[in-house]
Amino acid sequence: MACGGGSLPDDIRDALGRLGLAEEGTHIRATALPGGVSSDIWKVETGARTVCVKRALARLKVAADWQVPVGRNAFEAAWIETAGRIVPDAVPRLLGHDAEAGLIAMDYLDPGEFHPWKEKLRRGRAEADDARGVAAALAAIHAATAGRDDIARRFASDAIFHAIRLEPYLETVARAHPDLAPALNGIVERTAATRLALVHGDVSPKNILIGRKGPVFLDAECAWYGDPAFDLAFCLNHLLLKCLWTPEAATGFLDCFDVLAETYLAGVAWEPPEALESRAAPLLAGLFLARIDGKSPVEYVTEETDKDRVRRVARALLEEPAGRLDRVRAAWSAEIGP
Repeated sequence: MACGGGSLPDDIRDALGRLGLAEEGTHIRATALPGGVSSDIWKVETGARTVCVKRALARLKVAADWQVPVGRNAFEAAWIETAGRIVPDAVPRLLGHDAEAGLIAMDYLDPGEFHPWKEKLRRGRAEADDARGVAAALAAIHAATAGRDDIARRFASDAIFHAIRLEPYLETVARAHPDLAPALNGIVERTAATRLALVHGDVSPKNILIGRKGPVFLDAECAWYGDPAFDLAFCLNHLLLKCLWTPEAATGFLDCFDVLAETYLAGVAWEPPEALESRAAPLLAGLFLARIDGKSPVEYVTEETDKDRVRRVARALLEEPAGRLDRVRAAWSAEIGP
């Protein structure tokens, strides 16, 4: 793995050459970037060009044994290409995909111009315009890809989505809470069987940069043609959990929850919005619990009392399934208080 100011592995250098991003003999400066749990990522400078190189890992960097196919980066590259035709300002420019090395190369986005949404939220900057922009771009991608057989064939990544999303989140938490297993496994079955639009699969604030033209979505390794309700629930889940991370901004996070949900549902044209919401609300409850007791718990909820608050609300919403997002929001608001 590359170190700051160090050198890239030889196979990565070779891949850059095959992609035409680094000529033979070009001096390359590589800096390892924080890449979450699923990839090694480098900032690569080759003379006048600066690119971002991302290689998927077979074993994710979490405590649990979580292994997933590295071929998922092909779906990420395809998602960037597809979404880029719909919302060009909301994705990085794809420069190449090398299957042999298992990597993709993209434009490097200057952190002076593009700010991680997660960091803004951590500082309590819960801004409605950010939530509105995320929801509008997400709804546009889903709307433009809904009912498209060609895109469904290109993103037939059911096995990867199961390995990296449904199993580590919902199926794992079903094993941790066996009394809830029928409800959680039912959510898994319904989600897996719903194929309506192109799903990003990891719409988390850590994977969204906020720039002058709005949000930019990163890390579409979970891209799948399936249930768009998953993307909505996955993102809303983070806004609820952030109330425990930065409690003084809880009202702002809940306001962003409302704006994101309302903006997104207003853009749902491929099915009745209430039908999508009826799937998103139970998914949200399951994902809420999964970020405490699944394979990828959020790193900032560490106190057992806070974990129990999440469990208490999520369990109640799974025992008596919520059909509306505002019911989930109200239950959490009542738990955390004013």
